[in-house]
Amino acid sequence: MSKDINLQSSDKDIIEDFLNGNGTAFNLLVLKYRKKVYWVIRKMVIDHDDADDITQEVFLKLYKSLNDFRGDSSLFTYLYKIAINYSLNHLKKNKKKYEREKFLDEDSHNIKDENADTEALVDKSEKEKLLKEAILILPAQQRAVFSLRFYEELSYEDIGKILDKSVGGLKANYFHAFKKIQAFLIEKKQKGLID
Repeated sequence: MSKDINLQSSDKDIIEDFLNGNGTAFNLLVLKYRKKVYWVIRKMVIDHDDADDITQEVFLKLYKSLNDFRGDSSLFTYLYKIAINYSLNHLKKNKKKYEREKFLDEDSHNIKDENADTEALVDKSEKEKLLKEAILILPAQQRAVFSLRFYEELSYEDIGKILDKSVGGLKANYFHAFKKIQAFLIEKKQKGLID
C-alpha cells in the first residue's frame, strides 16, 4: 500500500492507487463503506445473513467494475446504486420467503414474555420488530425509497441519482410507503398489539 494512502484519503486517490496495481488499496474502500452498505441492504432485506451475502456481492461487483467507474457520481452513490439493485433483485427472487416470514412474525406477536427484565427494552424491541414487519409489506421500490430516506436520511436528489428516478416519483413512493406503514401500525394498535 502506498505510504500516503489511508482511510482518510479521497476515494479518487484510493481508486487511482488500486488501478495502478495496488490490490490492497481496494481493502480501504471496503473498510470505508462496508458498514454503510450493509445497513442500507439490511434495512431492505431485514435478514442479517441475506444482507451479509448481498454486501459481499456488492463489493465483488465493485472490484470487478472499478476499472469502468468514470467518476460521474461519487463512489458512495455508485455503491448505493449497486446495493439497492442487488437488494431489489434479492427481494424479487425471494418474495415467497419474505411473505412466509411476515406471516410467522405476525403470530409471534401474540406471545408475551412474562419474564422481561425491563419493560422499556421489550417495548423498544417490539417497536423495532413492528417497523420491520411494516417494511416487509412494502413493494420493493417503496421499500428502497423508504429505507434510503428514513434510515439513511438521504435527500430525494441523492436517492434519485441512486435509483435513476425523478424526485416527484420518489416523493410519491415515500408518501405511499409512509401511509402503508402508518396503516399497518394503526391496525396493530387496534388489535392491542402495541400501546
